[in-house]
Order: sequence, then structure tokens, then C-alpha cells
Amino acid sequence: MKRGKYAIGIDFGTESGRAVLVDITNGWEVSTHVTVYPHGVITEKLPESDIYLDSDFALQDPDDYLEVLRNSVPHLLKESGIHAEDVIGIGIDFTSNTMIPVDRNLQPLCRDADWRKNPHSWVKLWKHHATQEETEKINRFAIQRNEPWLKRYGGRISSEWMIPKCWQILNEAPEIYQAADLFLEASDWITAQMTGQVKRNNCAAGFKSFWHPEEGYPSKDFFSLLDSKLADITETKLRGPIARIGSKAGYLRPEMAEIMGLYPGLPVAVGMIDAHAAVLGMGVVTPGKMVMVMGTSTCHMLLSREEREVEGISGVVKDGIIPGLYAYEAGQSAVGDLFAWFVKRCVPAYVYEDAKSKQISIYEWLEREAGRLKPGESGLLALDWHNGNRSPLDNADLSGLVIGNTLLTKPEEIYRALLEATAFGARVILEEYEKSGLEVNELYACGGLPHRNRLLMQIYADIMNREIKISETEFTPAVGAAILGAVAAGKTNGGYETLAEAAMNMGRIKNVSFKPIPEHVKIYNELYQEYLLLQNYFGRGMNDVMGRLKKLKDRIKSINNTHSIKV
Repeated sequence: MKRGKYAIGIDFGTESGRAVLVDITNGWEVSTHVTVYPHGVITEKLPESDIYLDSDFALQDPDDYLEVLRNSVPHLLKESGIHAEDVIGIGIDFTSNTMIPVDRNLQPLCRDADWRKNPHSWVKLWKHHATQEETEKINRFAIQRNEPWLKRYGGRISSEWMIPKCWQILNEAPEIYQAADLFLEASDWITAQMTGQVKRNNCAAGFKSFWHPEEGYPSKDFFSLLDSKLADITETKLRGPIARIGSKAGYLRPEMAEIMGLYPGLPVAVGMIDAHAAVLGMGVVTPGKMVMVMGTSTCHMLLSREEREVEGISGVVKDGIIPGLYAYEAGQSAVGDLFAWFVKRCVPAYVYEDAKSKQISIYEWLEREAGRLKPGESGLLALDWHNGNRSPLDNADLSGLVIGNTLLTKPEEIYRALLEATAFGARVILEEYEKSGLEVNELYACGGLPHRNRLLMQIYADIMNREIKISETEFTPAVGAAILGAVAAGKTNGGYETLAEAAMNMGRIKNVSFKPIPEHVKIYNELYQEYLLLQNYFGRGMNDVMGRLKKLKDRIKSINNTHSIKV
């Protein structure tokens, strides 16, 4: 293999970790490797125990993340033949907010035998939505007090974020709250494992923990209003330096270097949120370009030179992606997850049999059959809220809906309606950006879905009535993480001086794009108006039946779990 300069990027997703070894001159992946998390997403009961979880818990085992370092990184070097000394930096990105309670030695509390059977000692994944009660209280108090920081989060905060998760632990497991020395973003925990020191990244702190570069965190008075025991949370449980993305978290410790097959002293970049790293991986460094990072969920990222109030966004953070620009994030809680749910739970046996006979996957079968339908032909319309609504409603109690079913409805028709629903949800977010005065001149998409499902991307182009450009790689966030590593290495070591320079050289976009079909656009405009009516009816207080059904389900499930334990 030709000698050169390379960076490693690792994208820690919901189900797996994806690692890439990248040539820093052009961003091409020399080698890639995926490690599936052995424990996956823990939603029903704790591993190797009889401890059942309440509704909306989504936990993970932090050892799964270390397995990515142990497994994927050595594989990159072995497969490529690259010399370890030619790797100049390493960066990581992570789903967020994914939080870990740790002790004074930065060890997760779930490793401690005293706490292992307590669910609150485990990693709370981003889609841990069991904090809705705490979230509603935070929103209510912040609105009553007219807290100035709330406007940066679209007027409401999400149950997916750091503070609601911390408060839930205090409410339901005060002993875990007391035992935790720190609550860390998983991204910051991983870099701490590699370097031996904690540096919180400004991207996650700003988007998920209410931190602001000039104003800091919300006041002690506000946290005291929630609970007196939370008054000093930012000085104790969330303490630690906050570093700008692109800077160094530190250098690779000898113990970790041996595990990963790298050299000690390798520069390790400060971590970053996965969707935000994807913006770098696409080479997007200027305002007006919305990047849809499409995976289990979708994030809608936008850069701007100005700060605006946008309903239901996940946040706006200065320097959150590119220094000097404001980074905006909005999102949908279920996209790939929604399609996977349908395939796993709802597809009849005859579809599996036919797909097997034709030697194609279920997804290929559904895409082929759904692609034969014209827009509006099925008579179906869906709401894509099977994992709640992140933007613009910020309500995890909302649930999915398919309307128009008859005894003649076919699985491919429902599947297409679900594809369309996610595109309608994305259009809502696009229009919220524009209503606030932000320019959206171009659309980009990355992730596995844009590469694997052409029908999905054509539907998005038709519903949003915009051309959509696609990333060159399925590993866009990981390439973005490698960009962080190249900048952490610095120009003197063969890397880059700025994120913008590195992203422009290493980010890549396909020559192929998806353009709207005019006759489809017309029909979808009609359906979109119906989608908005359903959104307003079920999502804006006209009929809270979804929330009432969820509360009833939780009450019955709690009774059943209690009886099971007694038995």
C-alpha cells in the first residue's frame, strides 16, 4: 500500500459502530468496518436478569461501544495494509443525547455489581423517551419564567435530552444520582476512555444540555425550581471543560493504543453528534444547504449566518458545526426504524415467500411493488409518529396512524404510505425553517437509506418539490468524524488547520441526484394539506387521544409487571 496520511473516523450509531480509514487528501475510504452492538437496544429487560423495564426505556451496554474500538479499528489497518504510523488522527461521532452515569474513575455504574440491576445505572440511549413527565415540567416552568434560553430550542425541549434524563434518575433512583460522579455524553465518555481526560464537546453541550458559549447553562434558580437537588447539577454532575469541535480531546493512551492497534500519542479529536458530523462529511460548509441525515431517525441540519427562532427545532448553536456559523437541527424520531417496524411486525407470510422465490430481500420486494403505485392511488395517508414527534411538536406521547385502510389494502400500499409520511414530516421541517426567515436553497441527503432506496428519495423529491443531492458514501458521519481527526492532527502533522478546509477537501457528493416529477408534485401537494390537518388535529391539542391511550397502556402494563414480579 502506498504511504500517505490517513485519519480514522468512528460513527457510533443506534445499532452498530461504523469505522472508516480515510485518505485525508480526498476523503476516500481506504477501508471500512461495521461492528454490530452485541446487546443492541435494550427495551424489555436488563441482560442476564429478571428486571423488566418500564415503557419507553431504551438502554445500552457501554461495553458494546468499546467492542467497536477493539474490533473495527484493528480490522481497518489489517484490511488496508496501512501502516499505523501513517494514521495522523482519530475522531468519533455519536447518537445524542446518549448519556452514561459514571463513577470517579470514569467507569459506567452499570459495571458495578451494586448497581447493575438498577436500570438507571445503564446507558440511556437517545430514544429513551421515559422522561416525558420531567420534560413537560421543564417546558412548563421555562415557559412560565420566560427563560431566554428556551427560544433557542424552538420553544420546547425534548424528552431525548440530557437534563430530563438526569432528573428522571434523581426522581426514580436517587441512589444512582448520588453515586454518579458525572453524567457524560457517550461521545465524551469514549474520548475520555481513549485519552484519560474528560472534555465535553460544545456541539452536544449546546444542542442537548442547554449550554451557550456566552451565557453558559441555565441559572441555579431555574434548576432549583425543578428540584432543590438539581441546583448545582452543572457544577457537579455536568462539570468539566467544554471544548470546540475540531480541537483535541487529548492523545491516545498506551493501553487503548494497544487494544486498537495504533500508536500511543495519536491526536484524538473532541467528539461530535453524529448528524452534525455528517454535514462535514458531505462537504457542506456554507449557509442555505439543508442536510437530511437519514437513518433510524432523521436529522435536518442547516447552517446560517444569523440566529432565528424556529418552532420545534432541536436547537440552534453558534459554532455547533462550522466556527462562525449558527448550526440548526430539527428531526424526526422514526424513519428507518419505522420501515423496519413494518417489515418485522406487519408484512404477511406470502410476501416473504414470494421474495424468497425471487431471491430478493423484503425491502426490495416492497420497494418494487410500491414503486408501481401512483401517488394517491392507494387511498392511504399516514402519520410518521411511531416513535413520537421530535419536530415541530416535541411530543414523545404521539403515536403513528394510517388512515384509509380497507379490506383490499395491500402491504406495499401501507409501506408506500409510510415512506410518504416521513417525507411529509420532512417538508414540515423545511417549511418551518423558511417561515422563520432562514434560506434553504439546496437539499442534501446521506445515510444508508438514500443509497438503498431510490423510491424513497424520489418520493422525497416529489413531496418537497426540490432536487436532492446524495452523499457519495454510506458512511458520511464516519467520514465527518475522520475530518475531525484530520483537524485535531493539525497542519504541521499533515492534517488541516480548519474544519471548513478539511470538509471541502474530504467531503464528497454523488453526481446523481433526484429531481421532482411535476405531475407527482401536484398530487402530493393535495395529500400534504391532508397531512397537515391530521397533524394539527392529533398533535396540537384538538384531540389528545394518542396521549390518553399511551397513559392507559402504561397503567395496565405497570399492573401486569407488578403481578409478574409477585408471581
